[in-house]
Amino acid sequence: MRITAGWQSLDPSSNALTRVTIERRELREDDIAVRIDYCGVCHSDLHRIRGMLGEKDLVPGHEATGVVVATGREVTGFAVGERVAIGTIIDSCGECAMCLAGQENYCYDRPTTTYGGTDRIDGTVTKGAYSREYVLREKFAFHLPDQLDAAAAAPLMCAGVSVWEPLRAAGVGPGSRVAIAGLGGLGHLAVRLAAAFGAEVTVLSRSTAKAQDARALGAAGLLVTTDDAQVAAARGSFDFILDTISADHDLTPLIGMLGLDGTLCVLGNPLLAGPKLWELGAGRKKLTSSGTGGLRQTAEMLEFCASHGITADVETLPSGRIETALNRLAAGDVHYRFVLDMSDLDQ
Repeated sequence: MRITAGWQSLDPSSNALTRVTIERRELREDDIAVRIDYCGVCHSDLHRIRGMLGEKDLVPGHEATGVVVATGREVTGFAVGERVAIGTIIDSCGECAMCLAGQENYCYDRPTTTYGGTDRIDGTVTKGAYSREYVLREKFAFHLPDQLDAAAAAPLMCAGVSVWEPLRAAGVGPGSRVAIAGLGGLGHLAVRLAAAFGAEVTVLSRSTAKAQDARALGAAGLLVTTDDAQVAAARGSFDFILDTISADHDLTPLIGMLGLDGTLCVLGNPLLAGPKLWELGAGRKKLTSSGTGGLRQTAEMLEFCASHGITADVETLPSGRIETALNRLAAGDVHYRFVLDMSDLDQ
């Protein structure tokens, strides 16, 4: 076994994680071992640590960057010393219609998630990238372009591809009228990407506090959703709305802002109760959601971000301060994504 250090959640009533020794498998023929340098802190990490899915003893972390330190004997795509990125899934059946279509994230046999999943060969529970080393199949690792800062690129592997896929699926581009609801870890990357695609982007927010940030990220403006007059004036204004808000909220005003054949994609809180169907029928509107990205889309996203200089706005903390990061994330006190520096696990 390969031995490394990491952070494990042992008590779902607390955001405190415990430093533990983790056993990683010996390399299979198509495996690589990655020294994890940076790992983003996703809102879903917080939810799962607090028991949303009833899991226990999690080692979270599914948006990471690092360096290859060892390769299996059949590995051809990576060499020791190369920069690498790891996302939310690390295996799939490879045979179903979704996998064959390059949508491994929707594998009919359920993709193996980076943490809290089940290894397809030995049945063990996967332990995530809040650790100093990770082992995975080379097929599910990605080359990290040299143009991207390793810390600021880590959130691209979850937050980035999670907004990339629905924007691409909706055909967002020049002439598209796009609104991004919520300007947090997901939302700020959605604004950057939609603007880079050539869309006219508006941020939907409860106040004007982030108006300057919205414009700096590439939005044309900010609409205050608590202002009834602004909401009424925006009726029918958008072709596509990407809802990245994690808190419970009413979808009806967002649907009202869609134009004919418009689409609302609920990404930040897909567990929300849906609206009355007649709201969608007034204009042939569509309600959808999305879940991270497949291998092809993730690789395309990384190359696009490299060529357009797009990364996340991050605050980097030593991994030993994970409890601080989780507490502040729960309070909304982050601009816009926490990233853990895992090098303190060497001490």
